[in-house]
Amino acid sequence: MEILLSLASGFASAFDPINLVWGFIGCLLGTAIGVLPGIGPALTVALLLPITAKVDPTGALIMFGGIYYGAQFGGSTTSILLNTPGESSSMVTALEGNLMARNGRAGPALATAAIGSFVAGTIATLLLTLFAPIVATLALKFGPAEYFAILVLSFTTVSAVLGASMLRGFASLGIGLTIGLIGLDSTSGIARYTMSVPEMVDGIEVVLVAVGLFAVGEALYSLLYQKEEDAGRHRMTSLWMTRSDWKRSIPAWIRGTMIGFPFGSIPAGGAEIPTFLSYSAERKLSKYPEEFAASKGKGAIEGVAGPEAANNASATGSLVPLLTLGIPTSATAAILLAAFQNYNLQPGPMLFQTSGDLVWTLIASLYIGNLILLVLNLPLVGLWVKLLQIPRPYLNAGILVFATIGVYGMRHSSFDLMLMLLIGWIGVLMRRFDFPIAPVIVGMLLGPMAEKQLRNALSISQGDWTIFITQPISAAVLVLTLFVLLVPYVLHSRGIRLQEDD
Repeated sequence: MEILLSLASGFASAFDPINLVWGFIGCLLGTAIGVLPGIGPALTVALLLPITAKVDPTGALIMFGGIYYGAQFGGSTTSILLNTPGESSSMVTALEGNLMARNGRAGPALATAAIGSFVAGTIATLLLTLFAPIVATLALKFGPAEYFAILVLSFTTVSAVLGASMLRGFASLGIGLTIGLIGLDSTSGIARYTMSVPEMVDGIEVVLVAVGLFAVGEALYSLLYQKEEDAGRHRMTSLWMTRSDWKRSIPAWIRGTMIGFPFGSIPAGGAEIPTFLSYSAERKLSKYPEEFAASKGKGAIEGVAGPEAANNASATGSLVPLLTLGIPTSATAAILLAAFQNYNLQPGPMLFQTSGDLVWTLIASLYIGNLILLVLNLPLVGLWVKLLQIPRPYLNAGILVFATIGVYGMRHSSFDLMLMLLIGWIGVLMRRFDFPIAPVIVGMLLGPMAEKQLRNALSISQGDWTIFITQPISAAVLVLTLFVLLVPYVLHSRGIRLQEDD
């Protein structure tokens, strides 16, 4: 009852006209920024921190929350229409969403992404309201061994389900893990694999590689092999979701939310892991596996609905440890922590007591922000779909321009632009020879984290590798990993035997 009264008080404050305006500005900025490759919510919140120093803390935090949510919405738009993820967490959406767009179903793909984001965000905010302390307590039980086991599960799942074969998936993952090792060793501080190039000492930016492989690779591949594409693949056949689309999307939204929220609450790789796990789950549970990209289909709507829901649920889940423990589990959450500290507020167990009014207003504004984003995005579906009417050469030129601006804006380095172009050509080769691209990014993102957790676990156990099987949680996760790895092989072998018997 006390929670409901506090939430009601938060809604009363969030519905203040000035706070509503800040929330609307944040949602609009976040959506626009999510569309642009290379510019994410963390960078935007960081840039706006000095500007909002004199703004009321409640209004500023509401706006930052709107930017955070809006970027998750906006990132799906270019992923679906242009195969250009605005955010790394939108990479999975590009797999099925862009395929749907190329086959005339951009409208349903955008609609299920927008509605799924709203559903997941609302459910996750409700879970945040009711169970934040419980989830945070569970997260405290995870040590280095458990985190490493989760990351191994993520590597295996992503490599096994993406691409035409498991071997090619693991080959792509290996490329990503190798790139992730470039730069300073986190323990010794020694430069690794930099080839004496000063610009590579700090490592290679994940956004640069993502933009190069997805955006630049897509544009160059289209220019080279445009004649081989089906001339009618961009023809619109539907704008809104059919009854079948709704029937297939609703369970995917719920599953994505249930996968995304817990992962957002623990520092295990941000929104990328749950989106890939959600995609894996939808592929295994779908009644229409032939529609998925790996099966050379026309795009499966549940492959968009599930990951988008997981993405937004994870974004909300990351606020649980931030508000209750003061622990940021993503780059944007870390910037939000700095925003709190700018106003002399220290997130943690005492925050709900010392600044309860502000916290409950922020939580209430998340409900309102979800609704604002739905109202903003659904009417724009028809407008976004018209992007597909632009002639492909002009569209490719636009993609290259935005990719160049986004990458150059990160470090103002001409070396980054040359590296982006080189990676773009690697993306062309990977597409041509049917190697999945997403595992490269996953390896880059999670490889350094897995190395750090592995070292920490072995340091705690004094070099005893059995720590991974003696800890109950990590042992259970590794058994699940083995299950994911072997079951497809067993099922495939049984299928071959059955065909031989026939």
